[in-house]
Amino acid sequence: MTVEEKLLWERLRNRKFHDLKFLRQHPIVYEIINNEPLYFIVDFYCAEKRLVIEIDGKIHDFHKTYDKDRCEILTKCELNVLRIKNSEFADIYAVMEKIYGFIYGYSLTPTPCGRHPSLRVERGRG
Repeated sequence: MTVEEKLLWERLRNRKFHDLKFLRQHPIVYEIINNEPLYFIVDFYCAEKRLVIEIDGKIHDFHKTYDKDRCEILTKCELNVLRIKNSEFADIYAVMEKIYGFIYGYSLTPTPCGRHPSLRVERGRG
């Protein structure tokens, strides 16, 4: 795992994030041909929310078409895909707010301190 993946995993593992179960480096089978599964390994997966979280490092700058195709396939499997760039991990709280907003479907409205008020309570839990 990358540094960013480890940082996120510490906040997602053991149901620390809103009591949701996340798996890391999880295979997602999207098709079976001649009894052989075709699959992707996703960075993080939450079955309860059908959520895939992908952490994009510098290498993804050179694989935009592959990433786009992969997202389309995962979306056709009725999965929700959230991509987070490594650079966003400069503010881990903003990353956690982004995930929360993606799951619960709201747009972040910053408060004077730059955080969404409903997430302040959850910081202690990850």
